[in-house]
Amino acid sequence: MTNDADQNVNVENPTEFESATDYTEQTAENGETVVVVESPAQSTVSDEALKAMAKKKKISKGEIKRQAVLLIFSFIFVVYGIVFYYLPLGGWIMAFQHFKLRKNFFDSLFHAKWVWFKKFQFMFEFDVLTRAVEETGSVFKALKTWVDNAMFIRTLRNTLGMGILNLVSTFVMAIVFAILLNEVKNKLGKKLVQTISYLPHFLSWIIVTAIIRDTLSNTGIINDILRAFHIIQQGDSYNFFMHPGWFWPIVAISNVWKETGWNAIIYLAAITAIDPCLYEAADIDGAGRFAKMRYITLPGIAPTIIILLVMNIGNVLNAGFEIQYLLGNGIVQKVSQTIDIYVLEWGISKSDYSLGTAAGMFKSAVSILLIVISNKIVKKTGHGSLF
Repeated sequence: MTNDADQNVNVENPTEFESATDYTEQTAENGETVVVVESPAQSTVSDEALKAMAKKKKISKGEIKRQAVLLIFSFIFVVYGIVFYYLPLGGWIMAFQHFKLRKNFFDSLFHAKWVWFKKFQFMFEFDVLTRAVEETGSVFKALKTWVDNAMFIRTLRNTLGMGILNLVSTFVMAIVFAILLNEVKNKLGKKLVQTISYLPHFLSWIIVTAIIRDTLSNTGIINDILRAFHIIQQGDSYNFFMHPGWFWPIVAISNVWKETGWNAIIYLAAITAIDPCLYEAADIDGAGRFAKMRYITLPGIAPTIIILLVMNIGNVLNAGFEIQYLLGNGIVQKVSQTIDIYVLEWGISKSDYSLGTAAGMFKSAVSILLIVISNKIVKKTGHGSLF
């Protein structure tokens, strides 16, 4: 056995040995160990070379055969998306026509009378705003009159109001619930709570609204609690569905109960990606649970929060249809109608397909605009972006 000192070592490129990032040891024919050093400049491939290599690489027939199953499934989903998501957009031209459905749909579509923006003018009722400005002489009073009297503007107010309320309540509650659930150390209890929390997501709104009606009815548990605490007198009851001021909070609380557990799943997944060493270091430094939540957990899931916030802002006009339609009545109609109900009423019930299409088109355009604006704002702040 020979010592390291007795072993002959020949180093190629000795001046680059200290700054080298890669080297190999090779044994020459004469028994010498040769260290071949590769400098960083030699081991680095330029971006131009990588692009040139990517351009030269072609997909072979053998590769296509190996990926045949994946390509077939991908093709099916692409066709599905084109047929059910993009081709129907051609129907948007109905918003600029006086469309009347006949036996042949395409004949009705291509031979309908063009009215251009008259449906939008009818929808927004700008004449009501102009008249209100002339009568009141105040812009704010005129806007209030416009919102109260113009049906679509009132519907837009309701949709935005409930959409923003739902966004804030469900979004914040999902984050808080995920962070608090992550602090539960008992694995069995944690899984049990998580399972119970997202089960309401799988209930249809028909069932949920039935539960809400029973809970808030004259003989429901809420009225029983109010009577027990002498907030209302014995024998009396409070009808929540007869007071318009309660409708939006009821919708928001219902959405929180139904969707909080489901929305928290993605935040729990993001929390698991945080390095546990950060929590161990915080323990050594004497940080408490709330300090770790504030300085480790929240910053760790911040990118996920930003992306989901941008996506949810785009869905703010999707305030709902089922719960408003099922819980609404004539008394709360002025605060319960949303754009989806407006489309149903005018597009289906009154067979004014052009007006219904115009309302749906407006909703889609505003949603896209909200996503683009919110994404641009987030991008400028440097906290990541959706695209």
